[in-house]
Amino acid sequence: MANIDEYGGGQRPDADVLVVTTNDVPGHRVERIIGEVFGLTVRSRHVGSQIGAGLKSLVGGELKGLTKTLVESRNQAMERLVEQTRARGGNAVLMMRFDVSEAADVGTEVCAYGTAAVVSPAV
Repeated sequence: MANIDEYGGGQRPDADVLVVTTNDVPGHRVERIIGEVFGLTVRSRHVGSQIGAGLKSLVGGELKGLTKTLVESRNQAMERLVEQTRARGGNAVLMMRFDVSEAADVGTEVCAYGTAAVVSPAV
């Protein structure tokens, strides 16, 4: 069985910047909206994985090498999103989303974006 970190992502329980896909955080009050933040990474294609993916596409099944690369890319984009939020004085990202696209036929662009904010527990 594969290590969950190889095929998954997301925040650790002790993260100092909360990242959510919702507009608000239950039990918290939005004190201030800082604005849009994003984290971006572009990964080039690895020739070996492309050949392997081409062969795998003939018989079907998951392209595990490409899956791992995409997970790593998303995690890196998310780390950069959190760094941007922290640098701008935020402790939360609301409405976080991922966008994935081709980058000039040489790689894949992964962007994590959302709204940086300052939140505090509701009293």
